[in-house]
Amino acid sequence: MILCGEICNFVNVTLILLNMTNIANAQNPFFEKYTTPYGTVPFDKIKNEHYEPAIREGISRQAAEIDAIVNNPEAPTFANTILAYEKSGELLDRVTTVFGNLRSAETNDDLQKIAQEMIPLLSEHSNNISLNQELFERIKVVYGQKDSIELTPEQTKLLENAYNGFIRRGANLQGEAKEKYRELTKNLSKLTLDFSENNLKETNNYQLTLTDEAQLAGLPESAIEAAAETAREKGVNGWVFTLHAPSYIPFMTYADNRDLRRELYMAYNTKCTHDNEYNNLEIVKKIANIHMEIAQLLGYDNYAEYTLKERMAETGDAVYKLLNQLLDAYTPTAHKEYEAVQELARTEQGDAFEVMPWDWSYYSNKLKDRQFNINEEMLRPYFELSKVKAGVFGLATKLYGITFHKNPDIPVYHKDVDAYEVLDKDGSFLAVLYTDFHPREGKRSGAWMTEFKGQWIEDTGENSRPHVSVVMNFTKPTESKPALLTYDEVETFLHEFGHALHGMFANSTYQSLSGTNVYWDFVELPSQIMENFGIEKEFLHTFANHYQTGEPLPDELISRLVDASNFNVAYACLRQVSFGLLDMAWYTRNTPFEGDVKAYERQAWAQAQILPTVSETCMSTQFSHIFAGGYSAGYYSYKWAEVLDADAFSLFKQKGIFNEEVANSFRNNILSKGGTEHPMILYKRFRGQEPTIDALLIRNGIKK
Repeated sequence: MILCGEICNFVNVTLILLNMTNIANAQNPFFEKYTTPYGTVPFDKIKNEHYEPAIREGISRQAAEIDAIVNNPEAPTFANTILAYEKSGELLDRVTTVFGNLRSAETNDDLQKIAQEMIPLLSEHSNNISLNQELFERIKVVYGQKDSIELTPEQTKLLENAYNGFIRRGANLQGEAKEKYRELTKNLSKLTLDFSENNLKETNNYQLTLTDEAQLAGLPESAIEAAAETAREKGVNGWVFTLHAPSYIPFMTYADNRDLRRELYMAYNTKCTHDNEYNNLEIVKKIANIHMEIAQLLGYDNYAEYTLKERMAETGDAVYKLLNQLLDAYTPTAHKEYEAVQELARTEQGDAFEVMPWDWSYYSNKLKDRQFNINEEMLRPYFELSKVKAGVFGLATKLYGITFHKNPDIPVYHKDVDAYEVLDKDGSFLAVLYTDFHPREGKRSGAWMTEFKGQWIEDTGENSRPHVSVVMNFTKPTESKPALLTYDEVETFLHEFGHALHGMFANSTYQSLSGTNVYWDFVELPSQIMENFGIEKEFLHTFANHYQTGEPLPDELISRLVDASNFNVAYACLRQVSFGLLDMAWYTRNTPFEGDVKAYERQAWAQAQILPTVSETCMSTQFSHIFAGGYSAGYYSYKWAEVLDADAFSLFKQKGIFNEEVANSFRNNILSKGGTEHPMILYKRFRGQEPTIDALLIRNGIKK
C-alpha cells in the first residue's frame, strides 16, 4: 500500500532527477547550437563525460525520427521518406563525428573505455534502422516509382543509394538470418575497435633507448636531435627511437649499426603478434571470417564480391587484372633494382652479404646518393614546415583562387592544431580547414583527411559549408631547428591536402553524396593527383627556400630530384601490389580461415615479394586499412587511382601545371561533384576519355 506522502516524495524525487538531467544536458556542448565561428566544434568546452549522454540522446532522437517516418499515415514519397531519412540523426552524427575523429587524433584511456561501451550500442542502433522492415517497405515503394516521378539526378542517386544501402545492410533478410546479421555486425564493430587499440598501444609501448653515441653512427643531425628531444620528453638519458614514422624511417635509412636496424625493423614488423594482451592474430581471423559470413548471408560468394559491387572495379577479376598487369610490367625492373642495391652492399660487405629487409632502405639510400647525388637530408633544409604549408596553400590559390586565413578564435582539440577559414576566389566563405602535423601518443600513426562537418544545401537554399581536417605525423621541431620535412613528407602533405580539397569544394544538395562520399577506388584520385606537383620546378620555386639562408632550392638539385623520382619505382609498385594481393586473399575466401596467419600472408603475396622473407614478421596484424578501416577488399584502390591520376595529370602537363581552365574543369567535374554521379562519368567529363595504364607506365619510365 502506497501512502500519500510516499507518492509525493516519489514525484518530487522524479522531478529532481528530471531537472538534474536537463541541467546536465544544458551543460553538454553537443546539446546546444554551437556559437563558435562558422559553427565549428567547441573543443574547448567538450569533456569526455559529454560523449556518452550525447550519444545515447542522439540514438534516442534518431529512433524517434525513424518512428515518425514509419508511422506517417501519408503514402510514401521522396520528401516524407527518403529526404526525411537523409536528414535524421543530426545530433548523433554531430557527436559521433567528433568522438570518432578524436579517437584517431587525440585519444586517451577514458575515451577508449567509452568507445568499448558505445561502439556496440551504435552498431545495434545502426542495425535497428537498416533492419527496420517497415522503413524499408516505404523506401521500396518510392524506389518502385522512380521512373514515374519527377526527380533530379541527385535525388535519383540519393534514392538509389538508400534502397541499395538497405539491401546491402540486410533489409531483405528474414527471421534467423536477420538476427544473425545483427550479431555478426555487432561483433565486427567490437573486433575492429580492439584491432585499432592494440595497434596503437603496441606502437606507443616500444622504444629503442641508446646511450652509447657510437650507436648513432650514420644518422643525420636531424634524427639525432629528434631522438634526444624524445628522450627528454620521456624523462630518460640518451636518445630514444620509436615506431612512429619520423623516428623509424630515418633510423632505417641512415643508421650504420645493422643489428640495431634489425632490432627496430623486427619491433615494427612484428607488432601485435607477441604473446601479450595486444595480440591481433586471432582478431585477424575473426574479422576476415565475419566479413565472409556477412557477405554469404547477403547472397554473395565472398566479401570482395559484395564490396566490389559498389566500386569502379566492379569485380574481383577486374582487380586481379590490374594487379597482374602491374606485376607483369614492373617485376623485371624490380629485380634489377634489387640486384643493383645488392651489388652495392656486397662491395662494402663482401660477396656473401645478402640484403635483408632491414638493409633495404639503408643501401637503397646509398645507391640513390651515388647515382643522383641526392638524399632526404640535402632537401630537408628547404622544406621548413611553415614554408611548405604556404607553398601547398599557394598551389591551391594558383589553381583555384582560394585563400587561407588562420583564425585563432576557432577552437582546436590540441595546441599543435591550427584552424583556417578558407575563402573562395570571389571572397565568399568556402570551408574551415584544420591542420595537425606532429606525432604524439594519443594519435595513431599514418596520415589522413577527415571532416568535423560535411557539406549540404539547406531547404532555404543556404549552402552549409564543410569543416575539414588533415592529420599527419611529420618530423617535429627540436630545440635548435624548426620542423624540417623530408621530401616524402612533402608528398604526404600534398596527398592529404588533395583529399581536403575534395572535401572543401563539395557542392552537393545532400550530405551523404557530398565531398569524399564516393566509391573507394575513386576517392584517391583527388589526393594522388596533387603528389604530381611535388617534382615540378614551377611549384617548388614558390616556397622551397633554405630555412637559414633563404636561398631557393637550386635548379640543379631539382633536376637531380626529378631524375631520381623513379628510383626503385618498380620495387615501390610491387610493394603496393603485394598489399593489394594480401587484401584480396583475405576477402575472396569463401570458407572460414583457421590456419596460420603468417604462413597464409607469405603465400598470398609471394609473387610480389622482392626481398627475402622473414618468417616472424606479419603485416596483417597491423594492417589497419583492411582490418579496421574502409579498405577491406579495396586496397587495390591506391594503384587504381594511380592509373587515374597519371592519366589526369598528363592533361595538366599538356596545358601547363597551373592552367586555370584545366584546374576549373577538375574542380567542377570531379572535386565538387562528390558521389552525385558514377565516377567514370565524372572522369570522362573531365578527361574526355577513359584512363589507361599507359600514362602510369610512361611516368614511371617503364614504357617509353
